This record gives sequence, C-alpha cells and structure tokens, in this order.
Amino acid sequence: MTVKRQKPVYAFIDSQNLNLGVRSQGWRLDFPRFFVYLKDKLKVTKAFLFIGYLKENQKLYRALTESGYTLVYKPIAHGEFGKVKGNVDAELVLHSMIEFKNYKKAVVVTGDGDFFCLVEYLDGRGKLGRIVIPNRKKYSRFYVRFKDKALFVNDIKSKVSRR
Repeated sequence: MTVKRQKPVYAFIDSQNLNLGVRSQGWRLDFPRFFVYLKDKLKVTKAFLFIGYLKENQKLYRALTESGYTLVYKPIAHGEFGKVKGNVDAELVLHSMIEFKNYKKAVVVTGDGDFFCLVEYLDGRGKLGRIVIPNRKKYSRFYVRFKDKALFVNDIKSKVSRR
C-alpha cells in the first residue's frame, strides 16, 4: 500500500504590512515565534517573507532565514523626501502563482486590500487556507467576506509577541 503525500501549505507574507500593522497597536512581533505558530497551528511548511532589501540589514535577513523563512527581496527605492519605498505586492502575487501547483493551501498574511484579487482567486480554486490579518481594527473591508478564514494577529498576541 502506498501512502499519498499531501501537498504542503505555503504562507505568503507581506512583511511590511505585518510589521507595521502590529506596531500600530503598540507591540512588536517576534518573527521566530510567528514562524513556529504558522508551522504548528496552520501547518505551514514553507513561509515566503516578502521584504524590501537594504544592504545594511544583513543581520536581520540572516536571522529571518535562520528562523525558517524563505526571503523574497524587493529592491528599495527612495521616494520623495528620502522616504524608503519597497512595495512587495507584485512579488507576492507573482510568487503565489509561480508556486501554485506546489501547494495544497495558501496562507496569505496581510490586511492590504491590494491582495484582494489574489485572495479571491485562491478561494475560488479551493486553495485559500487562511488570511492572517495583522490588525483587527485596520484592514481592508474587502476581506469581510472571508471572515470564516480570517485569523487576526491580535488574537494570537500572547503566542507571537516579543517578550
């Protein structure tokens, strides 16, 4: 008798939205603990973390990689008044489609409405596992229709916050 191997669960994480969404509530996310939560509770086998690339952040990138994340970098642009811009939206959507045949379910970590078309597409094909929203009080209302698949980071704060 052969055992059929289940396709894995992949997470696609908008790091900026996650980080700023949590910080706006006055606390900090412990990224290693968050990875463990994704793995243990949501059965994530691969977590893609989409992040802007700055040469001076090598220590951070190394720590995130050692915690288990697969980093996907976006080159940083300096906008008006020297403001750093590293929008990862296109990269996250593209990678979720590149990897589409490799996962059974996707966990999308964002509250940004720009990903609504992706979430809707995944859901329509039976591939949306969960949408993990960083801030219960500040997220796109497009996601209200996915409330049965929503998980708010606020609700798991004790498990994923920095101590």
